[in-house]
Amino acid sequence: MRPKVGVAVVLLAACGGNDSAAKPRPAPVESTTVAAGGATSRAPAPSPTGAPRVLFLGTSLTAGYGLDDPGHDAYPAVIQRIADSTGVKADVVNAGLSGETSAGALRRVDWLLKQKPDVVVIETGANDGLRGLNPDSTAANIRELIERVRKEQPLARLLLVQMEAPTNLGAQYTREFHALFAKVAAAEKVPLSPFLLDHVAGIARLNQGDGIHPTPEGAQIAARNLWPSLKKVLAKQ
Repeated sequence: MRPKVGVAVVLLAACGGNDSAAKPRPAPVESTTVAAGGATSRAPAPSPTGAPRVLFLGTSLTAGYGLDDPGHDAYPAVIQRIADSTGVKADVVNAGLSGETSAGALRRVDWLLKQKPDVVVIETGANDGLRGLNPDSTAANIRELIERVRKEQPLARLLLVQMEAPTNLGAQYTREFHALFAKVAAAEKVPLSPFLLDHVAGIARLNQGDGIHPTPEGAQIAARNLWPSLKKVLAKQ
């Protein structure tokens, strides 16, 4: 579902934090550590349960920017708990990085793929929209991300997350940006999840004091927005 007018402005501000800001950089959800530049602190250990490794490649929304305990409260951590509670096997790795554009994601994806993920969730592009970058360039970067994953991890499944552009860049840009995700998903034959912050963006009580980053409650809703799409992907593993 496409967000109401004005909501997308909140979303894009949420993704635009700089990873060098004073707020702490979140720890990964699972024992595997992913550094800001994408390098891992050690070789990834196989999941003791044999669960598929799910790598979340994303922005500050994925990283849990501003949360006191992102390792527990960021939406990938919530998804881990949902999976555990419903008996769905998943080994979540949070590789979110605040302020990252789709071009930045491309620069570190090769390092991240050393995690040997079984599923890659791509939450990127929102900072491109914040900067008013050409939607065609964003689409090309996302397609290249998908190609890199398929080259390095041919058996890995992918899930692309719908993102939005701020409405103050004009209706035409907003429409073009919104549409690029469905176009990429169709061209690359990957599933597309709904807008991550549906029913969160623009609602004061679900956002932190800055009015743009989700609270733990907001992150729970974001996780529930994404979970049905991810559950379908995991069912094919």
